[in-house]
Amino acid sequence: MKNLRDWFAPVVHLSSNWISLTGVVLLTTGGLLWLLLMPSMLRGEAANAYLGILMFVILPAIFFTGLALVPAGILWQKKRAGLPASLPPLDLKNIRFRRLLVFLGVTTAANLVIGSQLTYRAVHYMETVSFCGQTCHTVMKPEFAAYQNSPHSRVACVSCHIGPGANWFVKSKLSGAWQVVSVNLNLYQRPIPTPVHDLRPARETCEVCHWPQKFGGNRIRVIDTFSEDEKAAASKTVLLMRIGGGATYDGIHGAHMGPGVVIRYAHSDEQRQKIPWVEYKRGEAPARHYRGAGHQADGPGGLAVRIMDCMDCHNRPSHTFELPGRSLDHALSEGRLSAALPFVKKAALEALKAEARTTAEAERQVPERFRAFYRGGYPELWKRQQAAIEQGAQAVLAIYSRNVFPEMNVKWGSYPNNIGHTDFTGCFRCHDERSETGGKRTLTQDCNTCHSLLAMDEKDPKVLSDLGLAKAPEGGN
Repeated sequence: MKNLRDWFAPVVHLSSNWISLTGVVLLTTGGLLWLLLMPSMLRGEAANAYLGILMFVILPAIFFTGLALVPAGILWQKKRAGLPASLPPLDLKNIRFRRLLVFLGVTTAANLVIGSQLTYRAVHYMETVSFCGQTCHTVMKPEFAAYQNSPHSRVACVSCHIGPGANWFVKSKLSGAWQVVSVNLNLYQRPIPTPVHDLRPARETCEVCHWPQKFGGNRIRVIDTFSEDEKAAASKTVLLMRIGGGATYDGIHGAHMGPGVVIRYAHSDEQRQKIPWVEYKRGEAPARHYRGAGHQADGPGGLAVRIMDCMDCHNRPSHTFELPGRSLDHALSEGRLSAALPFVKKAALEALKAEARTTAEAERQVPERFRAFYRGGYPELWKRQQAAIEQGAQAVLAIYSRNVFPEMNVKWGSYPNNIGHTDFTGCFRCHDERSETGGKRTLTQDCNTCHSLLAMDEKDPKVLSDLGLAKAPEGGN
C-alpha cells in the first residue's frame, strides 16, 4: 500500500489546488471517453451528427482544457503560495523525484497519443459532409437538402468550399469560428445571403474536374412540360445547345471563356442580378464597354466590379432550388407523380404554394391539400385511386421539402439560378440588347446565338423521331 501511495504522490503534488484538480478530472474524463469511443474514432466517422459532435468537438475540448488547466494550476499555486514542501528535491538520486519524472513521462506520452489522435480525427470530421450539412441543422438544412439532390451529391463539400492547401483551410476555419458564434447567438440572416464572397476561385475548384476551354460542341437538350388541364398534356421543347469552347470563340463557352477572353462587370446588388456595366476584352484588341439603361457613368461608376468566371452563370451547381412548375414537370416526367390523375399539376401547384410558418405545419398541410382536392372534387376517384393519390401527395411534399424552408425564410425563388433565362433573368442580366459605348455592337438577345430551337412545345417533335430519340409507343419494340 505504501509503495502504491508513493507512486500516486505525483498526482497529489500536481493537483494540490482546485485548478489543477479540475484539470485532472477533465483529463481523466476525456481519457475514459476516448477509450470508450475508440472503435468509432478509428473508423473516422459517426453514426449521426450528434455523436460526431461528441466525439470530435466536445471530447477534444474537454481533453485539451484539462491538459491546459493542470500546468496553469501549478503556476497559479506557485505564484500564490509557493510549491508544496512535500515535493521531492530535484535530484536524480532521490527515488521520489525519479518517480515524479516517470509519472510525467508516461502521462506526457499518453497525452501526446490521445491528443494527436483527437486532433487528427477532429480535423478529418470537420471535412465530412455530415459535419458541414447536419451539425447546424436549421441553418444548413436548405443547402444540404439541395446538395443531396444535385449532380455533385457525391463530391465532398470541402472539395469546392475549401479545396487543397493550408492557406484556404485556415481561412475557412477562421470564417467558421464566426459562424459558430452566429449560430449560438442567433445572429445569422434568414435566408443565408448569397453569393458566398469568400468562396475559393472557380479555377482552383471547379476547373480541377471541369475544363472550360474544352470543346463541347453542340448538344441536344429536351425539356418536358406538362399542362395544368385535366389530362396534364405532355409537350416537348428541343434545343440544340451551342456549347462551343476549345480554341474557337464559338458557342457559349467560346464567347465567354475562349483564349484570351476577359469579361469584367459591375453589379449594383448583392446577388449580382443587376449588371449595369460590362467590359469585354479579347487578346490584344481594345476593350469594348456596354452600359445598361440608366447607367450614366463611362465606367463602373463606383459599383463593385468582378471578373467573370464559371460561377457567374453556374452559380448553383450543387445547391439548386427549383420553382414549383419546373419541379412538377420533372416529377411528372420521371413518373413520381401520376399524369393519369385529373388536373394533377393544378392540384399539386395549389398544394405547393400554400403558406406555412414551420416545417411541421407544411408537412401536414401540403399533402393534405393535395388529398383534399380529390377527396372533395372526385369522391369516386378518391375511393378507387387512393394509393396513387397518396403517392402523389408524398411526391408533392418531397418537392416542397427540397425547396421551401419556413424557419430559414427560404421561399420559392429565394435563390436565383443564372443558367438560362426562363425561370430567372440569367443570361439577360447582360444580354439585353444594350449598345456598345461609342460603337455599333450590342449584347444581343438573339436566340440562335446560344441555341437553335428545333421544336417548341410539341407533343411528338419530328426531330426526335429523326434522331431516334422518340419514346417507343406502348406495347412497341
